[in-house]
Amino acid sequence: MGDRPVFRDVIGVLTSWDDRELTVDPRGGDPVTFAENRLVAGKVVPLFPARRAALPVASPLELQRIAARGWPAVEQEPLGEWTLRASAGFTRRANSVQALGDPGLTTAEALTAVRNWYAARGLPAWVEISTPGSPGELREELDRLGAAYSPTLVRVAALAPLARLGTGHGRVRLARTAGAEWMSRYRRVSGDPAVEEAARQVIHGGPSVWFATVPGAPGGPPTAVGRCVIDGPWACFGAIEVAPDARRAGLATTVMAVLAARAAEEGATAAYLQVEAENDGAIALYDGLGFTTSHTYHYARLPQG
Repeated sequence: MGDRPVFRDVIGVLTSWDDRELTVDPRGGDPVTFAENRLVAGKVVPLFPARRAALPVASPLELQRIAARGWPAVEQEPLGEWTLRASAGFTRRANSVQALGDPGLTTAEALTAVRNWYAARGLPAWVEISTPGSPGELREELDRLGAAYSPTLVRVAALAPLARLGTGHGRVRLARTAGAEWMSRYRRVSGDPAVEEAARQVIHGGPSVWFATVPGAPGGPPTAVGRCVIDGPWACFGAIEVAPDARRAGLATTVMAVLAARAAEEGATAAYLQVEAENDGAIALYDGLGFTTSHTYHYARLPQG
């Protein structure tokens, strides 16, 4: 009895495997890393079925704050209850002031401070304005200044039905980090080293972040990628990218379904995402997946003073 080997099971997501060791991210607790020569056997274990649940109650203001946690800017600074955010110009969400609550100044003074803060960083001044949430007089002052607006829809859906969609789930690989392969398919990276570094910081930020990859041809970029960040009952989906020659084959749905199943394992019951109001193709996809619009917010670009 004393000479018999003792085996231990590790159940979770296999996030890395090289010539020396493996790392598994279990359902609860820290990742487990062990030497490859200690692996005796392995098998694919399906994710637990997502349980059906009603959408959590969340106001537009709460969803805006949750979204900010899931896409945290490299640099953040309070302006009263507002939050100034900068990330070398990588995405408007990470380079705009989130104007929720009281800035502690008059609206005109606050917008002057916003303009100066972004000018000092060589960035345009964007204001994220949400109704309800932002001060009532903010829109009037932005109109007076001649600000240009871009609407964005916040869409929500139950997670369980989404987790059951798609086909070929076995093709999707999950990881805690976005490596060079994943980044090669992500079209928002510009090639500027400062922007790329900011992008890496932003996309890896958030309470519990997962990256999905559908591998492409050997040596080539992935066929599809996606990102999900889990924050309590809410799972945010974004960075869903599919190679042009592989579109309309259900890959975006499959990527989201696998991420949804992973989020459900961590206790999430609802999904949300943000999509530009003029992106008709993406909106049609999300309509088909059961998403409905919670609210609309706007990015307003301040004219240079």
